[in-house]
Amino acid sequence: MSAPGATALPPGCPAPPDENFWIFAYGSLIWDPGFPFEEARPALLRGWHRAFCLYSMRYRGTPERPGLVLGLDRGGACRGIAYRVATAQGEKVMAYLWDREMPNRVYACRDVTVRVATGPVTARTFVVRRDTPQYAGKLSVERTADLICQGHGQRGPNRAYLENTVRHLDALGIPDASLHTLLAAVEKRHDELTGG
Repeated sequence: MSAPGATALPPGCPAPPDENFWIFAYGSLIWDPGFPFEEARPALLRGWHRAFCLYSMRYRGTPERPGLVLGLDRGGACRGIAYRVATAQGEKVMAYLWDREMPNRVYACRDVTVRVATGPVTARTFVVRRDTPQYAGKLSVERTADLICQGHGQRGPNRAYLENTVRHLDALGIPDASLHTLLAAVEKRHDELTGG
Protein backbone atom coordinates (compact mmCIF):
# COMPACT_ATOMS: atom_id res chain seq x y z
CA MET A 1 0.00 0.00 0.00
CA SER A 2 1.81 3.08 -1.16
CA ALA A 3 1.02 6.70 -1.84
CA PRO A 4 3.13 9.78 -2.40
CA GLY A 5 5.41 10.34 0.58
CA ALA A 6 4.31 7.23 2.50
CA THR A 7 6.90 5.02 4.18
CA ALA A 8 6.07 1.65 5.76
CA LEU A 9 7.20 1.20 9.35
CA PRO A 10 8.06 -1.92 11.36
CA PRO A 11 5.60 -3.61 13.75
CA GLY A 12 5.01 -1.57 16.88
CA CYS A 13 5.79 1.66 14.98
CA PRO A 14 8.61 2.80 17.29
CA ALA A 15 9.21 6.51 17.79
CA PRO A 16 12.04 8.09 15.78
CA PRO A 17 15.27 8.23 17.81
CA ASP A 18 16.58 11.51 19.21
CA GLU A 19 14.15 13.90 17.59
CA ASN A 20 10.73 15.47 17.97
CA PHE A 21 8.18 13.99 15.66
CA TRP A 22 4.69 14.67 14.36
CA ILE A 23 1.43 12.70 14.49
CA PHE A 24 -1.16 13.37 11.76
CA ALA A 25 -4.74 13.19 13.07
CA TYR A 26 -7.76 12.99 10.77
CA GLY A 27 -10.57 11.55 12.96
CA SER A 28 -11.04 10.94 16.67
CA LEU A 29 -7.43 11.91 17.44
CA ILE A 30 -8.44 15.47 16.52
CA TRP A 31 -10.98 15.73 19.34
CA ASP A 32 -9.62 13.06 21.68
CA PRO A 33 -5.84 12.73 21.18
CA GLY A 34 -5.18 11.18 24.59
CA PHE A 35 -1.43 11.91 24.50
CA PRO A 36 0.80 14.89 25.42
CA PHE A 37 2.02 17.15 22.61
CA GLU A 38 4.02 20.32 22.26
CA GLU A 39 1.93 22.00 19.56
CA ALA A 40 -0.89 21.34 17.11
CA ARG A 41 -1.06 22.76 13.59
CA PRO A 42 -3.55 22.42 10.72
CA ALA A 43 -2.00 20.12 8.13
CA LEU A 44 -2.67 18.90 4.60
CA LEU A 45 -1.91 15.34 3.50
CA ARG A 46 -1.97 14.55 -0.21
CA GLY A 47 -2.44 11.04 -1.63
CA TRP A 48 -4.92 9.92 1.05
CA HIS A 49 -8.48 10.90 1.95
CA ARG A 50 -10.63 10.59 5.08
CA ALA A 51 -13.48 8.06 4.71
CA PHE A 52 -15.88 5.97 6.79
CA CYS A 53 -14.46 2.78 5.33
CA LEU A 54 -13.88 0.45 8.29
CA TYR A 55 -16.49 -1.67 10.04
CA SER A 56 -16.36 -1.16 13.81
CA MET A 57 -17.34 -4.17 15.88
CA ARG A 58 -15.87 -2.97 19.16
CA TYR A 59 -15.56 0.77 19.76
CA ARG A 60 -18.56 1.98 17.71
CA GLY A 61 -20.49 -1.20 17.00
CA THR A 62 -20.76 -4.93 17.66
CA PRO A 63 -20.29 -8.02 15.46
CA GLU A 64 -24.08 -8.29 15.25
CA ARG A 65 -24.63 -4.59 14.55
CA PRO A 66 -21.41 -3.09 13.18
CA GLY A 67 -20.81 0.61 12.92
CA LEU A 68 -18.23 2.46 10.84
CA VAL A 69 -15.10 4.41 11.72
CA LEU A 70 -12.79 6.62 9.73
CA GLY A 71 -9.65 5.55 7.96
CA LEU A 72 -7.23 7.17 5.55
CA ASP A 73 -7.83 5.51 2.19
CA ARG A 74 -5.78 5.97 -0.95
CA GLY A 75 -6.36 8.89 -3.29
CA GLY A 76 -7.32 12.53 -2.92
CA ALA A 77 -6.24 14.70 -0.01
CA CYS A 78 -7.08 15.20 3.64
CA ARG A 79 -6.94 18.19 5.97
CA GLY A 80 -6.34 17.41 9.62
CA ILE A 81 -4.11 18.28 12.57
CA ALA A 82 -0.40 17.61 13.01
CA TYR A 83 0.69 17.21 16.63
CA ARG A 84 4.36 17.69 17.51
CA VAL A 85 5.49 15.22 20.18
CA ALA A 86 8.56 15.77 22.34
CA THR A 87 11.40 13.28 22.12
CA ALA A 88 11.05 12.36 25.80
CA GLN A 89 7.42 11.33 25.24
CA GLY A 90 7.97 9.53 21.94
CA GLU A 91 8.03 5.88 23.02
CA LYS A 92 5.17 6.35 25.47
CA VAL A 93 3.01 8.11 22.88
CA MET A 94 3.62 5.47 20.22
CA ALA A 95 2.87 2.65 22.69
CA TYR A 96 -0.41 4.38 23.57
CA LEU A 97 -1.37 4.88 19.91
CA TRP A 98 -0.45 1.31 19.02
CA ASP A 99 -2.70 -0.03 21.78
CA ARG A 100 -5.53 2.31 20.79
CA GLU A 101 -5.43 2.03 17.01
CA MET A 102 -4.06 -1.43 16.32
CA PRO A 103 -5.95 -4.11 18.35
CA ASN A 104 -7.35 -5.66 15.15
CA ARG A 105 -4.55 -4.53 12.80
CA VAL A 106 -7.02 -2.76 10.50
CA TYR A 107 -4.53 0.08 10.02
CA ALA A 108 -0.94 0.29 8.89
CA CYS A 109 1.39 2.74 10.62
CA ARG A 110 3.09 5.02 8.08
CA ASP A 111 5.36 8.02 7.88
CA VAL A 112 3.83 10.53 5.47
CA THR A 113 4.65 14.04 4.32
CA VAL A 114 2.16 16.67 5.43
CA ARG A 115 2.22 20.40 4.82
CA VAL A 116 1.83 22.81 7.72
CA ALA A 117 2.07 26.63 7.63
CA THR A 118 5.86 26.57 7.82
CA GLY A 119 6.30 23.92 5.11
CA PRO A 120 6.43 20.13 4.78
CA VAL A 121 7.08 17.86 7.76
CA THR A 122 7.20 14.10 8.16
CA ALA A 123 4.33 12.82 10.30
CA ARG A 124 3.30 9.44 11.59
CA THR A 125 -0.27 8.31 10.89
CA PHE A 126 -2.50 5.25 10.56
CA VAL A 127 -3.80 4.38 7.09
CA VAL A 128 -6.43 1.78 6.31
CA ARG A 129 -5.43 -1.73 5.26
CA ARG A 130 -7.57 -2.79 2.33
CA ASP A 131 -6.75 -6.45 2.94
CA THR A 132 -8.51 -6.58 6.33
CA PRO A 133 -12.00 -8.15 6.60
CA GLN A 134 -13.13 -4.95 8.33
CA TYR A 135 -12.43 -2.85 5.24
CA ALA A 136 -15.83 -1.72 3.96
CA GLY A 137 -14.62 0.03 0.83
CA LYS A 138 -16.65 2.82 -0.75
CA LEU A 139 -20.24 2.61 0.48
CA SER A 140 -23.17 4.75 -0.60
CA VAL A 141 -24.13 7.66 1.65
CA GLU A 142 -27.38 5.87 2.47
CA ARG A 143 -25.67 2.62 3.51
CA THR A 144 -23.07 4.53 5.50
CA ALA A 145 -25.83 6.44 7.31
CA ASP A 146 -27.67 3.19 8.13
CA LEU A 147 -24.56 1.66 9.68
CA ILE A 148 -23.73 4.79 11.66
CA CYS A 149 -27.30 5.00 12.98
CA GLN A 150 -27.22 1.40 14.20
CA GLY A 151 -23.66 1.39 15.58
CA HIS A 152 -23.08 1.53 19.34
CA GLY A 153 -19.96 0.09 20.98
CA GLN A 154 -17.60 0.40 23.91
CA ARG A 155 -16.94 4.09 23.22
CA GLY A 156 -20.57 5.00 22.67
CA PRO A 157 -22.84 5.67 19.71
CA ASN A 158 -21.39 5.79 16.23
CA ARG A 159 -23.43 8.93 15.54
CA ALA A 160 -21.54 10.80 18.31
CA TYR A 161 -18.21 9.87 16.67
CA LEU A 162 -19.36 11.48 13.41
CA GLU A 163 -20.83 14.53 15.17
CA ASN A 164 -17.66 15.14 17.18
CA THR A 165 -15.47 14.90 14.10
CA VAL A 166 -17.63 17.32 12.11
CA ARG A 167 -17.92 19.80 15.00
CA HIS A 168 -14.20 19.88 15.70
CA LEU A 169 -13.19 20.16 12.05
CA ASP A 170 -15.59 23.09 11.71
CA ALA A 171 -14.16 24.74 14.84
CA LEU A 172 -10.65 24.39 13.45
CA GLY A 173 -11.67 26.04 10.18
CA ILE A 174 -11.16 22.89 8.11
CA PRO A 175 -14.73 21.71 7.40
CA ASP A 176 -15.22 18.51 5.41
CA ALA A 177 -18.12 18.85 2.95
CA SER A 178 -18.55 15.09 2.52
CA LEU A 179 -18.87 14.61 6.29
CA HIS A 180 -21.50 17.36 6.43
CA THR A 181 -23.45 15.56 3.71
CA LEU A 182 -23.17 12.32 5.64
CA LEU A 183 -24.24 13.94 8.92
CA ALA A 184 -27.36 15.33 7.23
CA ALA A 185 -28.16 11.83 5.94
CA VAL A 186 -27.61 10.34 9.40
CA GLU A 187 -29.89 12.92 11.03
CA LYS A 188 -32.59 12.24 8.42
CA ARG A 189 -32.29 8.48 8.89
CA HIS A 190 -32.38 8.86 12.68
CA ASP A 191 -35.59 10.89 12.42
CA GLU A 192 -37.13 8.22 10.17
CA LEU A 193 -36.22 5.47 12.65
CA THR A 194 -37.40 7.33 15.74
CA GLY A 195 -40.35 9.20 14.26
CA GLY A 196 -38.66 12.48 15.16
